[in-house]
Amino acid sequence: MQRYLIRRLLLLLPTLLLASILIFAIIALAPGDPARMMLGANATPEEVAVERTRLGLDEPIFVRYGIWLTDVGKLNLGVSQSNRRSVSSLIGDALPNTLRLAFISLTISILIGFPMGMVAATNANRRVDAIVTGFNSLGLAIPSFWFGLLLILFFSVQLKWLPASGIGEPNRPLYERLNYLIMPVATIVLSNMSVFSRYVRSAMIDVLSTDYVRTARAKGLSESVVVARHALRNALIPVITIVGIQFGRLLGGAVVTESIFAYPGIGRLVINSIANRDYPVVQATLMLVVLIFLITNIIVDASYAYLDPRVKLERAR
Repeated sequence: MQRYLIRRLLLLLPTLLLASILIFAIIALAPGDPARMMLGANATPEEVAVERTRLGLDEPIFVRYGIWLTDVGKLNLGVSQSNRRSVSSLIGDALPNTLRLAFISLTISILIGFPMGMVAATNANRRVDAIVTGFNSLGLAIPSFWFGLLLILFFSVQLKWLPASGIGEPNRPLYERLNYLIMPVATIVLSNMSVFSRYVRSAMIDVLSTDYVRTARAKGLSESVVVARHALRNALIPVITIVGIQFGRLLGGAVVTESIFAYPGIGRLVINSIANRDYPVVQATLMLVVLIFLITNIIVDASYAYLDPRVKLERAR
């Protein structure tokens, strides 16, 4: 197991290098001039040329990439072109907010979605299964932006119970600012718990029809013991992949949700930086997203060995 993890960690470097090349090339070839964006439409061509030189945009793309990669290797992510702040500080401000939103949303989604899927699987083709399946389909069909706007209209505009945007005063304790998280979390949970519920239901139905589950029932074990001790653990193996993907996506920034609620996380930082052609911020945040996904995949793969000993034996060979 340790050898496997070491190999996966070593593969991070070439993967990140390839990702950095693609990210830098796509951003560099994107339409729009950062110098023109910063100076405004009234700037003269001479002023734009001077600004491009200051930003290093007049150099060939491979030279700019080499300079940027060298700086990243020194943990220097550069300076934002739009507000003159260091990219590290911008990410440092946004990442904790995204982590908070992701952990809370994922935890609630699991606590609701997993039991719903289990109940639907143990009552397959019955009324309860139809109700849960219908709710899951509704949760997946409702667009996140529409549901978020609906929550704002009802709870903020009409009832005036919850703030429509932001995270409150940063200096205040988190428990005093939880009202700012309720609607963003609810928007994310609606779709995520539906995804988890559907996958748990599908995996549980497959596992409940296997021979070892029938043998456990034939031994006289109660249905709750059969489901919890014999079926659930094996059903979680394919489901854990989906959990990892959703978690990595949330850590990379729930772009739609953060934009709707003006939530200052990674997703909103990326959107604003793209709009401003702030290349250093976009490049650094996208690389962070890639790194988060890679680490999440390693954690998910390591969890397979815990859930299924056969995986550990296969890797040991």
